[in-house]
Amino acid sequence: MRFSVPLLAKVNMGFRMWMPNLPMTLVSARSATATQNASAVFRVSPKMTKWEIREYLTKIYQLPVKNVNTMNYMGARKRVIGRRKIAYLKQKDFKKAIVTFEDSLLDVGIGTRIPELDQDDDADAVEGQI
Repeated sequence: MRFSVPLLAKVNMGFRMWMPNLPMTLVSARSATATQNASAVFRVSPKMTKWEIREYLTKIYQLPVKNVNTMNYMGARKRVIGRRKIAYLKQKDFKKAIVTFEDSLLDVGIGTRIPELDQDDDADAVEGQI
């Protein structure tokens, strides 16, 4: 006896809703110069598209994104030789996204100092010398 799957049980894979807990890791960032716009490199999930990366950065972080370029990478493979057998390991595949920001964003904030934290560090250093 065969059971048929009702049409309502099939999932529509055309629409995906991404929530703000996506794994998006900042690899490097570069502030704007006289000739180049500010840019940043992110490591993202391989399923994310350029449009989704742009929407994520503009909706969640309000960043003015001009262009998104992506590159797919295969995870590194490794062979571990043991006494009885050989084990093959593979890291996860990932996608690298290079995001170029618009002219309005000049400084990406990497390497900036926070005055409140600097005052606390100076106070701790003075107490340690006394």
